Amino acid sequence: MRQTNFSYLLVALLIFLVAVPLADDFVLGSPPVAKAFLFSAILIIGVVSLKGAGSAFLVGVIFVVSGVVFSILAAQLHSAFFQFGSLFALIGFLLVAIAHTMKQVALGSEISVNRLVGAVCVYLLLGVIWGVAYSVLELAVPGSFAGFDAWKDRGWDSEWLYFSFVTMTTLGYGDLLPISATARTLAYLQAVFGQFYIAVLVAGLVSAYISHRQRAAQSD
Repeated sequence: MRQTNFSYLLVALLIFLVAVPLADDFVLGSPPVAKAFLFSAILIIGVVSLKGAGSAFLVGVIFVVSGVVFSILAAQLHSAFFQFGSLFALIGFLLVAIAHTMKQVALGSEISVNRLVGAVCVYLLLGVIWGVAYSVLELAVPGSFAGFDAWKDRGWDSEWLYFSFVTMTTLGYGDLLPISATARTLAYLQAVFGQFYIAVLVAGLVSAYISHRQRAAQSD
C-alpha cells in the first residue's frame, strides 16, 4: 500500500480550523459569499492532500466539485436545498478522508511520525464531521441546540466547530447546549468516542513509536 504523506492533510485541517473563526470575525463584505469561497478553498486543499490515494482521490474529487458548486449556489440563492447539498458533500469528503487515513493508521505495520500525524488527522477530521452533522441537524430541525445564532442569518460557521471540539474533549463549557434528543445523542456519542480514540489508538501509537525509537537507539 502506498503511504500517503499526511502532513499535507494536517496543514489543510489546521488552516480550516483557524480560517473559519477568523473569517467569522474579520472578513468584510458578504459573509455567505466569503464563507463559500473559504469553504471551496479548503475542500480543494483537502482533496489535493489525497493525491495518490487511488480511488479515494477520485471519489474525493467528486465530493469536492459537488461541494464547491453547492456552496456557491447556496451563497447566491440562499437556498436550504443547496446548503444541505454543500454540507452533505463536505461530509462525504470527510468520510473518504477518514476511511483512507484510518486504513493506513490502524492497519499499517511501520511505526513512523507520518503514521502518528495520520492519527491526529483522523481525530481532527472526526471533530469537523461531527460539527457538520450538528449543523445539518439544526438546519433540518431548528431549535435542536441552544445558544447558537440563527442558522439562516449566518449559515455554517465556527460555532459548530467550537461546540464539536469542546464536546469531544469533554470540556463542556455550557454556553452552547444540545436540546433535542437527537442532538444530545450525537453529543454524548462524540464525547465517548473522542476519549476512547485518544486513550486507545493515539496513546498506543505514541507508546509503540517511543519503544521503536528506544530499540533503534540501543541497536546502534
